[in-house]
Amino acid sequence: MKKTLFVSFVSLASLFFACTSNDLNSGHSQFIPEVPDYCLEKMWFNVLNDTIGNGADVFYIPSTWEYDWTTSEGNICHYADVYNKEHTDNMGIEMKKVSDYMADGNNFYSPFYRHITLDTWATLDEETISNRYSSVSFPDVRNAFEYFIENFNNGRPFILAGFSQGGKSVVELMKIMPSEVRNRMVAAYVLGYKVTPDDISTAPWIVAAKDSMDTGVTICYNSVSNVKHTKPIISSPNVMCINPVNWRTDSTPAILNDTITVTLNTEYKVLVLDGFDGSYLPNILDILNVGDYHSIEPWVYSECLRKNIKQRILSYKQKVNEK
Repeated sequence: MKKTLFVSFVSLASLFFACTSNDLNSGHSQFIPEVPDYCLEKMWFNVLNDTIGNGADVFYIPSTWEYDWTTSEGNICHYADVYNKEHTDNMGIEMKKVSDYMADGNNFYSPFYRHITLDTWATLDEETISNRYSSVSFPDVRNAFEYFIENFNNGRPFILAGFSQGGKSVVELMKIMPSEVRNRMVAAYVLGYKVTPDDISTAPWIVAAKDSMDTGVTICYNSVSNVKHTKPIISSPNVMCINPVNWRTDSTPAILNDTITVTLNTEYKVLVLDGFDGSYLPNILDILNVGDYHSIEPWVYSECLRKNIKQRILSYKQKVNEK
């Protein structure tokens, strides 16, 4: 694929390289970490398990790990630093755990990127979040995806997946993905994030999954103890949700691990869990894991997702062979 299929953000991001600037909303001096170079092996967490060509590629975008931090010069930073080993080690924890099931028979590619911090999300200010994410974080994700397509993918079918901020990135990538690339997308997994009416208006090709076998679709869900704990910052307004235990979009309950009843609330488009004790989940700045079960999204349904990824890849390849 030629680079012209994507608008490069490298030059824009380079303006922020290792320097301070004024935050778009706070007016405080801030530090923007160095732009990732995705030609470098250390910018990736890759697991190559498709040894006989029966699987697909997985492009996975991790969630938010860092809080705001301060440089030795006293400048605040609202982003992860991909050249900081502690930050990449943190992201690597999630990448490894997710690859344990998503890389089962597949090639797994996950880029380190300058994600916006938990403190940024805690502002609950959509403008602040959007400005920081769109100016730094999403250009990294977009550049990484472009590199993946041009250097790793080699025209193979692929799964697009992400959790939380990574789920937001999945939605944003689908908005700008060329049709010839979308045609190879087996499915997109938006774990612990939302697909809004505006997203669908911008990109009507973002289509909700209806069952366990449809392809080219988006799998989206959020888990709560009660619909009153639905969080606008991650889960509303939302236009789609599917139950990853029974792969239904109605309110038919499903039993997970013999003890947890998972029921899709069709009005709020969230999963309501009964029989799950989320008291061990850490309270994240009083916005997450407070009545919602945000931190469990990639893990509690992992075996359901492992099986489903295999089902959708098989379904995709059968459809290709029938053409």
